[in-house]
Amino acid sequence: MSLTVTAVQATMSDDDFYHLRDCVYSHSGIVFNNDSRYILEKRLFRRLAALDLQSFHEYYHFLKYDPKREQELKDIMDILTINETYFFRESPQFKVFTDEVIPEIITAKTAEGNKTLRIWSAGCSSGEEPYTIAMLLRGIPELNGWKREIVGTDISNRVLQQARLGVYGKSSFRVTDDAYIKRFFVEQGDGFRVCDEIRDMVSFSHFNLFDTDRMVMLGKMDLIFCRNVIIYFDSAAKKRVVESFATVLYDGGFLLLGHSESLMNITSRFTLHHFKNDVIYQKPERLTEVTP
Repeated sequence: MSLTVTAVQATMSDDDFYHLRDCVYSHSGIVFNNDSRYILEKRLFRRLAALDLQSFHEYYHFLKYDPKREQELKDIMDILTINETYFFRESPQFKVFTDEVIPEIITAKTAEGNKTLRIWSAGCSSGEEPYTIAMLLRGIPELNGWKREIVGTDISNRVLQQARLGVYGKSSFRVTDDAYIKRFFVEQGDGFRVCDEIRDMVSFSHFNLFDTDRMVMLGKMDLIFCRNVIIYFDSAAKKRVVESFATVLYDGGFLLLGHSESLMNITSRFTLHHFKNDVIYQKPERLTEVTP
């Protein structure tokens, strides 16, 4: 009991904050500045009693030297990350995706005799985004007969469990047309379960975007969704992650960020592709040298 009482009374010193902030950053790229210090303290507070530690100083040493440090770093991502999402979030961008981006990809790949499409939802949270992508692809007749694969990844194991379960409550359907619910969901308890037709198109795995060495294991992608994720990174972390995206994407592949996110002063690996209804980042096609 005394350990719990002491832990409850613990406060985060300046040194504790700097050390813990740096641990989180080096593991995930997520930045906690002075303005968000109270969030870090509040969310890590519960870990002291859970680990029978008496101070944030002891907790820092646990993260640095304990044999279970790597697992703890993975576990705290569940309490440090925000996972607010829903189906068809930022609907206008999905319209550009279906009406303009996908047709351009289809044209390019058909010319190559290639009928495979791979899309990565990076930072997929509880799965609404990759399942939305799958539903939209099902509605594009030009993709009939194609191999369509959607990969959803997130740093939080907690939200990935929900994504794999595929059962959602009312809040996830705040902008979803009833026609999609009737076609692609089955009532289950107090919610709706994604039908197998859509679930089979999506695979989920735990992935840290800061683990750039492991990123190549995902294989080449035609398009990456990474929306409202890099807003939590500083410029150096953004550059590290986005340049790895460029390595994973096929030449000519697309990167869709959130509308509030920009690559200005971050990287020159992408150009802006001006579609009719939006502007999307694209990895340039590799230029073919012509010998005289």
